[in-house]
Order: sequence, then structure tokens, then C-alpha cells
Amino acid sequence: MQRALDETDRRLLDEWQRDFPLCSYPFAVVGEALGIEENEVLSRLKGLIGRGMISRIGGTIVPNVVSASTLAAMAVPDARIESVAARVSRGQGVNHSYLREGRWNLWFVATGPDRAHVEETLGRIRHETGLGVLDLPLVRPFNIDLGFRLSGGPAGQGVRCRQHRAGRVQLCPGDRAILQALSSGLEPVTRPYKALARRLGREETGVIVRIGALLDQGVIARLGVIVRHRALGWRSNAMVVWDIAPEAVGAVGPRLAAVPGVTLCYERRPVQGVWPYRLYNMIHGRSRAEALAVLEEVRARIPELADADHAVLFSIRCFKQTGALIKPLKERMP
Repeated sequence: MQRALDETDRRLLDEWQRDFPLCSYPFAVVGEALGIEENEVLSRLKGLIGRGMISRIGGTIVPNVVSASTLAAMAVPDARIESVAARVSRGQGVNHSYLREGRWNLWFVATGPDRAHVEETLGRIRHETGLGVLDLPLVRPFNIDLGFRLSGGPAGQGVRCRQHRAGRVQLCPGDRAILQALSSGLEPVTRPYKALARRLGREETGVIVRIGALLDQGVIARLGVIVRHRALGWRSNAMVVWDIAPEAVGAVGPRLAAVPGVTLCYERRPVQGVWPYRLYNMIHGRSRAEALAVLEEVRARIPELADADHAVLFSIRCFKQTGALIKPLKERMP
């Protein structure tokens, strides 16, 4: 039987999903804040990773700033779910894959260093499965923080997406390797940035400086503990899609993102005649009733959504959940 989370575990997960220390001994800083020793912080984190409650300690990279991504969907016959899901998940690029309710039942995120890589992934899947794939590229994010509060209340903290400004992003040589490493996860060791720097053939101080710059530019949405919500009890998770006028999205999106319990919110390009929805949000609940209560709160707070055509697609199964692909892993990181 797995050990239940104690108060220190909950604080570790609640308080360090973002703003992870950028210094030589970050776990010592975390320990000081929690009133425990550095080695206990590391022991607890390794235990939580081993129990599947944390996917990594690392970064969430804002999509389509220095790399490319798209959300995709397939209508897969029930008898083929297992085989098609396996083909979708294999290879570089697909970092999330879920079975959801509805006709379009297999959903995944394809990522890569550029749009050509994403299109290659979608093409491979179409060719290998013989099925159509909806390509739903991101137009603009309103909240991609995806933080989970464990200490009561619904998941989601109403944190809007860290914004980047056009022309502000200035990548330096080696930044993509750093971003890929953060997307994959830092090592839970005393000096994780030094370990990362050694792998990349760089100096620790320089790596820390570049991570700070990428955070400041809004390339990294957040840096910290990335939790696995299902393992922590949030198993009733719904993607809600809204069919609203394109001119209304800019006003409605930020208000939707700020509703407690909404964990993701963004605009995507619809597919004419097939998929009319352009505004999306995620709700992660510990029960179906809790998730639907958040949806009712959304409709009560935002008049434009009260009677809007929408679909609620609950997740049934998770096939894959990893960090985004920033650069091809077959290449040697400089």
C-alpha cells in the first residue's frame, strides 16, 4: 500500500509547482522554506516521482514560441483503440495522448522544433492508421499554467498564461538544448543545474542565467514540480469546447481562464464544416459532479457562454504524458 501524502508532501507539491529557485542549491532553498533538510526534499521528490505523482521537475514551455505544436483528434472505432493509440504514441513528437468521450475520441498533442516536424508526425499517423486527423493549431493561449492546488477546492489557480511579446524573444546558441532538458526534467540531485550544464558541456552559472532570461521573456511558462493529476486524485477531467464568434474570443478567453477550477484555456483554429469550436478550456475534478459544477460556474459568470453551443469531453484514459519536443532527440545536444 502506498504511503498517503502528509502535510509536508502537500506543501512541497502546492508551493513549488512554479517559481522553482534559480541557484546552485535549489533543493536547499525549498527545504528551508518547508522547514526540512535538503536531503529530505530530494528523498520526498524521488519518492513522489517513483509513485507516479510527479512527472518531472522542470519547465512548461509556451507553445509555438520557439517550437511548434498542435492539438489533434481522431475518430477511432472502438475495436481499434489499442492499436491506433499505440501507433499515435510511438516516435518523437506526440507528448500527450488521451481517450475522451465523443465521436472524436482519440486526442493527442504533436510537438516538434518546427511546423514541418508536426506535419510529418500527423502525416505518419494518417498513413499508418488510414484514419483522418483533425489538426487544431493554437491561435492564442489564455492560461497554460496547469497548476494543481491540493489543499482543498477545485484544481486550478486562475493563473493566466505568462505572456511573451512579439520581437522580445532572443534565443542564444544552446537555448533549445536547455529548453528540451527542462521539458524532459531536471535530475533530482543536490545541484541539478550543474548536472544539466555538465551534460550540455556548459557552465552552471551560464545555464542558470539563460533559464532566467527564458522565463523573463515568457518562453518558459513556469518552472517547478510538474504533477500527474490523475495519480493525485483528479480523475474526472473534461475538455470543454465552445462555439463562439471569433470576435468574442479575445474578451471571453481571459475571463474564462480566471474562473477557479479552469486549468487550461486557449483559442484554436476550427475546421470548417467538421469542428466549429474555437475556444477551449480544461477542468480537472476529483469527481464528475465537481467538474460539472465548475462548468456551471463558468456559465453563470460569463453571459456569453451561458447559452453558447459547447461540448464536454471527459477523459477516459491516458495513453501518454511527457514533456514537449523542442529539438529532435536524435541530435546531439551542443
